[in-house]
Amino acid sequence: MLDYAHLSALAAVIRTGSFERAAQHLNVTPSAISQRVKLLEERIGTVLVVRGQPCVATEAGQRLCQHVEQVALLESSLHKTLPGLQAETRPVTLRIAVNADSLATWFIPAMAETTGYLFDLVIDDQDHSVDWLRRGEVMAAVTSHGTPIQGCNCRSLGAMRYVATASPRFVERWFSGGLDRENAARAPCLIFNQKDRLQFTWLRQVFDAEIRPPLHWLPSSQAFVDAALAGLGWGMNPEVSVREHLQTGRLVALKPSLPLEVPLFWQESRVVGPVVAGVTRAVLKTARTQLTPLSVPREA
Repeated sequence: MLDYAHLSALAAVIRTGSFERAAQHLNVTPSAISQRVKLLEERIGTVLVVRGQPCVATEAGQRLCQHVEQVALLESSLHKTLPGLQAETRPVTLRIAVNADSLATWFIPAMAETTGYLFDLVIDDQDHSVDWLRRGEVMAAVTSHGTPIQGCNCRSLGAMRYVATASPRFVERWFSGGLDRENAARAPCLIFNQKDRLQFTWLRQVFDAEIRPPLHWLPSSQAFVDAALAGLGWGMNPEVSVREHLQTGRLVALKPSLPLEVPLFWQESRVVGPVVAGVTRAVLKTARTQLTPLSVPREA
């Protein structure tokens, strides 16, 4: 049997990034944390933490950290149904993968509707967030993948509608004669990171061709809006984020008749599904008031 005091020490080191902060989190001394992790490593027979600034988990350490967090979630459910058990005073941590645009627009209100959890969010592109679930590194994910992965439930959230936007000054400089393939290939474009394909996908829909414009790399949802307002480049912004700017004329849509809709889904591990049912309800409720309904609902 594994010692859960040792596992909790390991999880605290990995989540806080240091033995000192882990000690503060668990109200023990740093030497006690170090001893517990050392004993666990001896018990498992492998290194679990790479000491550094910050400390990071090895593959084995990450798996054990995931295990102890799942146990904490399941125990929290027992405390609700078996009042005789001594309740854990510290809220349990729920690790979720979510795309940056969802976090910037609708996901935080969903989090605020829940109680009893601490959230540890992993930010990744909607096309890749499901990989964190496959590896067992998160309990749930907002993803563009509508097919349930093994061991998970999948529910439709709606579609995030994106609009290709730029400032009037930018449009006058680069698209004064209208949007065509030649000026689309020359006009600077905003891109979030290497995983961001939204701009390229939209250009392919408009021109039925692969176009590679010059790129500004801006890994921030708010920076995307700010850069478009400043005339730095054009980019795909969530309609909800730029609606007011479009109405006031501070931004214009490059092709209003052709937004880009990205379907989003909520996938959560079946192991903890009943435990996080409240979170799932809040996510579904909030998303369905903020996102565009899918033309063909896809429920699993």
